[in-house]
Amino acid sequence: MRAAPPGTSGEVVVVEAVRDTVPEDVYASWSPAASPDGECVAFVSDRGGRPQVWVRSLRAVYPHLVQAPFPAVRAVTWSPDGEDLVLCVQVLDASRTELWAVPATGGEPRPLSTGRSATWSPGLRGPWAADGRLLATEVDEEGTATLLLVEVATGKRSELATGPLLALLDVSDDGRAALVRSGRRTSRHLELLDTASGERRVLDAGAGPGSSDTGCLSADATTAYAVSSRGREHSALVAHDLTGPERGSGPARVVAQRPADLDLAVLDAGTTEAVLVWNVHSGCSDLTVLELASGQAHPLDAPRDVVSEVDLLPAGGARDGGVLATCEGYADPRGVWLLTLDYGVAEPLSSDGAVVFGSPAASSGRAPLEQLAAPELRTYASTDGLEISGWFYAPTTGEGGAAVVYLHGGPEAQERPVYSSLFQSLAASGVAVFALNVRGSSGFGRTFSTADDLDGRWAAIDDVASAARFLVASGAAQPGRVAVMGRSYGGYLTLAALVAHPDLFAAGVDVCGMSDLLTFFRDTEPAIAAAAVSKYGDPDRDADLLRALSPMTSIDRLRAPLLVVHGAGDTNVPVGEARQVVAALAERAVPHRFLLFEGEGHELLATPNRVRFVREVVAWLTTHLAVEAAG
Repeated sequence: MRAAPPGTSGEVVVVEAVRDTVPEDVYASWSPAASPDGECVAFVSDRGGRPQVWVRSLRAVYPHLVQAPFPAVRAVTWSPDGEDLVLCVQVLDASRTELWAVPATGGEPRPLSTGRSATWSPGLRGPWAADGRLLATEVDEEGTATLLLVEVATGKRSELATGPLLALLDVSDDGRAALVRSGRRTSRHLELLDTASGERRVLDAGAGPGSSDTGCLSADATTAYAVSSRGREHSALVAHDLTGPERGSGPARVVAQRPADLDLAVLDAGTTEAVLVWNVHSGCSDLTVLELASGQAHPLDAPRDVVSEVDLLPAGGARDGGVLATCEGYADPRGVWLLTLDYGVAEPLSSDGAVVFGSPAASSGRAPLEQLAAPELRTYASTDGLEISGWFYAPTTGEGGAAVVYLHGGPEAQERPVYSSLFQSLAASGVAVFALNVRGSSGFGRTFSTADDLDGRWAAIDDVASAARFLVASGAAQPGRVAVMGRSYGGYLTLAALVAHPDLFAAGVDVCGMSDLLTFFRDTEPAIAAAAVSKYGDPDRDADLLRALSPMTSIDRLRAPLLVVHGAGDTNVPVGEARQVVAALAERAVPHRFLLFEGEGHELLATPNRVRFVREVVAWLTTHLAVEAAG
């Protein structure tokens, strides 16, 4: 892919694809949800060009589309009576979501949420109370959360509690108690709520540093289960006894732990069995089925390296139970699978993974699996000696020598060996990709994930510079032909690396990144700002640190040609973060281009926009890294 050499006006230049063996975007499927009778599975897929809900009967071969007038669905769940599908819908031009009910047999959608942004429970037993009501959390304009029980059929809402930084996880089967999550990123804790009095009691106080991110109550409300890293290096499944004299405030009992982080856990409605997904080998998944009473664990094979979602298929239906999972690998995008517990058989429900199909707007209809770049795990020592790892995608064409360091968002996210249209398109165009897990990434234990907090961010910036030096020293890239790019927090880190180490990088791509941490705190959603204080610092107390860490403070040092990409409706990282960078570069005559996507928020959801994004990035990097055009 090629574009004319950019000037300094910031205008977008339309580029044409000259290599079409790898599509710029592929369709995927995710968010599996079983019907209560175990006969059908609903899931979200963008196979039609945008994320929509599809339903697959387990007695049929092909899924059918659920007609609903929403531009982008994020997730789906099935009501306990089987009458409705509940959708978490992305609001365009904003970084927020709404909840809607759609009759499973077709019909008019009904709104279930009224707040600025709404989600359902991320608890371990799913988003439904025993009486069939939906567990929901709404957040208003000021960042105050309201915890709700919603009757899907009537829309009637019952308020349980309000406050900042709250999320509803579960309600006891008798309705007398609720489990609530509270607190900022990396330091959340669980509270038991008396639904009659409104009294809340912290369960994991004094457990030590760490975070309890999700949980549920046992069916008899005698135990609160949690996925927690409090007082330990790796997150584990723990249990709080709610019957003793301490009523859950004492030390938690460890139910399952390994020298690896527990990524996901799902418990059945009776809390007799749990499916656990462990994060091993720098981002791969290992599944076990745990009998909670006996403690016996049984391995469960997954068809792909990474499992990002799990749900339980009820017994008695077409398959008589099993585990629904979203699985993916470097040569297979996200897909929905059914894993049988007795026979270890994995059945594809959304696609068989034998062919990677391009999105409708892509220049190629499919990706030849034999031409894809297989990621290789590589490690290097950062400036202070800390080992940093990343997945390296070697170019599949050309002579090599050009590379880009890629930085994920979060920072509490993780690069894993999964399909990436961007990475594969770059590799097919002659650019190697080194997708890093710098300090602050998840999946490597609590110490690593908090190593970039506050002034530890200086060391994270050095991790990026050390990666560029490692690529050159190892022969994976030539001096002067290394670029850096990232999105969200990774976009911030890209800008920070470009101003801190201006001589290391030949080009950069900033995708919806923060350019000034103080203006980010001022302009982002209030709830996002409140939760981010533990990671970045307090905008009042730590203003000097935030100012020093902000790329805009040292923007005079940025010399590399920069592509800036942002969604016009982004309210997570507001578009002003991009505009002030673009204005500064124009004033200083630094080569740049500003790609602004109208109708998009913090993520690009429309497939034509994702296709154009990949084309623009490939054109920008191949131009500035002097990659010869592929024939």
